[in-house]
Amino acid sequence: MRKAAASALILVAFALSPVAAQPPASKSFIGTVAAFKPDIEVEIKPDNAAAVDVKLTADTVAQRVAPGEKTLKNAVTVNVTELSIGDRVLVTLEPDSAKARRIIIMSATDIGKRDEADRQDWNTRGISGIVAAKSGSTITLRIRTFQGETRPTITVSDQTKFRRYAPDSVKFADAQPSKLDEISVGDQLRARGAKTPDGLAIAADEVVFGTFLTTAGSVVSVDTAGMEITVKETGTGKPLLIKLTPDSRIKQMPSFGGMGGAPGGGGPPPGGFNPGPPPGGSNATPPGAGPTLAQMVEMMPAGTIEDVKPGQTIVVSSTKGATSDRVTGIMLLANAEMLVRMASAQSGAGAAAANQQGGAGTSPQGMSPAGMDMGGMLGGIALSGIGP
Repeated sequence: MRKAAASALILVAFALSPVAAQPPASKSFIGTVAAFKPDIEVEIKPDNAAAVDVKLTADTVAQRVAPGEKTLKNAVTVNVTELSIGDRVLVTLEPDSAKARRIIIMSATDIGKRDEADRQDWNTRGISGIVAAKSGSTITLRIRTFQGETRPTITVSDQTKFRRYAPDSVKFADAQPSKLDEISVGDQLRARGAKTPDGLAIAADEVVFGTFLTTAGSVVSVDTAGMEITVKETGTGKPLLIKLTPDSRIKQMPSFGGMGGAPGGGGPPPGGFNPGPPPGGSNATPPGAGPTLAQMVEMMPAGTIEDVKPGQTIVVSSTKGATSDRVTGIMLLANAEMLVRMASAQSGAGAAAANQQGGAGTSPQGMSPAGMDMGGMLGGIALSGIGP
């Protein structure tokens, strides 16, 4: 993921045709180092154009800046030989030439270190869940663990930065500037800031949110080449086409051998799967609550589209797109039969409790076996995999 100044992460370098495209019309452009060629040439992939070959000469001025820097005030002069594949660069060409007059370098290694530190900070000082209520400057979340539900509160201020996922987006990096008024009950939200010792309240420095769909279904077919999966939605039986991109994430849920039903009460699920402490240290989850389902999913092994087989139950998280029968997957959880059964069991328990208390007998949001939207059950899974 990237932050506002982290455009360095949005491109993956590939060597294209040996016949380079013409240099961009503008004499300056931003791109990613894709390959090195003989005669001191470097192939650079601009952000929104074909790859170009840039000639480096003895007169090329090379400077390196740290990730996040917006000026050259702290730039350090370096040798062009320090360039590496994956570096982000700002190239200024000689007039009517492919020769580089100056190249500003943002090291891929430095970007990686910065973003890893940012990820750890989101884990340590962050919290994610479903918006249950909003009143004034306070947002109440609903987060589910195997032990039950918690309702932490988020306090925002005039200094809090808000960003919202765009429809059909799968990147944290693509979240756009937003405001508190645009947050709605049912949205998935992630915030980071100063937490109370019990982890149940946070004064947010930053909030990222979106209208996400988390859907369960049985796999009908898998197109590995086209990166598409067709499923039959749980409860409704409607077909749903899931499109995956290079930024989509796939997790493989362990097989819980000998499981007779959804786990109940405390403790980890049967079958020897012990998630251990949640990532990000003791502040990541309220004491005694256990890891959230989103955190547990993060600790599950990564999978590929080849791991997804017809007949398998999957859960997919996506933003709300333009059509209801097609989504772009953010995170896909394969082999998720146990999670669906657990959602159904908890849905029944929630409905029974509501009836006993004289309520209308409706299940918590996302818990209905018919037309199941499992967003409430998964407690922010869509955001858990898209941290900085």
